[in-house]
Amino acid sequence: MVAPFHDTGWATDRVDESFGDVAALADRLRQNSATGIVRAAELVYASLRSGNKILACGNGGSAAEAQHFIAELVGRFLTEREPLAGVALTVDTSILTAVGNDYGYDEVFARQVKAIGKAGDVLLAISTSGRSPNVVKALAAARDRGVTTIALVGAESNADLDACDLVINIPDSSTARVQEMHLVILHMICDMVDIALEADSLSQ
Repeated sequence: MVAPFHDTGWATDRVDESFGDVAALADRLRQNSATGIVRAAELVYASLRSGNKILACGNGGSAAEAQHFIAELVGRFLTEREPLAGVALTVDTSILTAVGNDYGYDEVFARQVKAIGKAGDVLLAISTSGRSPNVVKALAAARDRGVTTIALVGAESNADLDACDLVINIPDSSTARVQEMHLVILHMICDMVDIALEADSLSQ
């Protein structure tokens, strides 16, 4: 066994502590953010139901979560259904590098929103800090085009987010905890959208 893990007591304590932190944060969100999460699902559902699309963006771990979310829409979440329209603005390396090189990294998402975003679409922007310049500019570009804006951020809000249609804050200073809760929320949105779409199909 590797030396630092020779005595695993500290490691199991760390596991217990992490699970406790996650559980406590999840309970706070359950009590304080359920309405906002349901509203996010309603906005995504309404857009898709009307034949529009979902755009998603973020940096680093948030980019991975944006892509994960779009994959659940285009592929499936838990139930078999038709693919849903979604685009992750984080995946086209030619666009990202061309725009980053020619216009600056702050524009890599906004320029894509300007190209393909339209009224009725939803932009779901993920930023642990809530201050990522390229995410903030994407939200501004979306609002200019009548795109509904949802922001998943960390503990602090700021003036850049005030004009968003919906902001869901994760009240924790740990980047890891914030990102974990973002993923949980994204899965909840997928679940509720699937349930609503299935109810539509049964009523027709």
